Amino acid sequence: MRFGTSLLAAAFVAVAGMAAAEDFPKGSVDYVIPFGPGGESDITARFQQPFFEKIYGEQLVVSYKPGGGGAVGWAQLNSMAGDGSVIMGINLPHIIIKPQQGDVGFQTEDLAAVYMFHYTPDAIVVKADSPFQTLEDLVSFAKDNPRQVIFSGSGKGSANHLAQVAFDGAADIETTYVSFQGTGASVTALLGGQVSAAWGYTTVGAAQGDAVRMLAVAMEERHPAFPDVPTFKELGYDLVSGAYRGIAVPNSASEEVRQQVSDAIEAINADPDFQKQMIDGGFALVDVGYGEEMDAFLSEKATGYISAAKAAGIIE
Repeated sequence: MRFGTSLLAAAFVAVAGMAAAEDFPKGSVDYVIPFGPGGESDITARFQQPFFEKIYGEQLVVSYKPGGGGAVGWAQLNSMAGDGSVIMGINLPHIIIKPQQGDVGFQTEDLAAVYMFHYTPDAIVVKADSPFQTLEDLVSFAKDNPRQVIFSGSGKGSANHLAQVAFDGAADIETTYVSFQGTGASVTALLGGQVSAAWGYTTVGAAQGDAVRMLAVAMEERHPAFPDVPTFKELGYDLVSGAYRGIAVPNSASEEVRQQVSDAIEAINADPDFQKQMIDGGFALVDVGYGEEMDAFLSEKATGYISAAKAAGIIE
């Protein structure tokens, strides 16, 4: 995981992308988001659009197939064209947890993931006037008052929820998690004083500015946009987590097409202007490409997500 790529590397990847342009894309590419407009998946897809056109001279056309927390779109992915003309956004932990909960029309292994390009790191967020000035303030109160610290979060079984479960275990505390329909509703509850704090993302800090305070971020290193906010690891809690987003193609896609799509998203990620836009928005870039690297990444994440989901009673 990293937040920057050298200009030399960026140029190299861009040139590689241009070389591949003879075969890919053959025209505009339909970029299906399995959620409604306005969320982080949509925002980052919109960020990617002009950079795709810059590199390939073709349009990345965003469309939506919302429903079932992403399951409706993912269940339809493999019925779509596998020639590189269609790609679809994927999210972790969603594509791992949902099939564990029942029949949602797809299994994790059905999805041909070709690139993971960013994540929104989990963060504990409080209102600016909260009595919790630091993470240890919150932990200390929670130890003395079990289940009285009430968190909002973006859904049951989401990255926020799994982070709350993992942190409660690491800090030896008991807090209460209230599930809301998405980040927006969770933040509204926080700002309205309905909850003590929110398990949100660094994007909440970027969007809300001085109205909120982040107590810690679940990253290996501090986020460049929030240099004064410590990581959980700095504070003694081994927590690096968030909602990861990437791209999948229909499983009928050839190895060549899978690699070409992977290379295209890598080229976008390598552009310094794209990197700045993402970081300023509170996102964190990752580069996980197609093949063994992706397989290892998904396997590692699945182990942690499933363990936390079982502890939360989300799955058996």
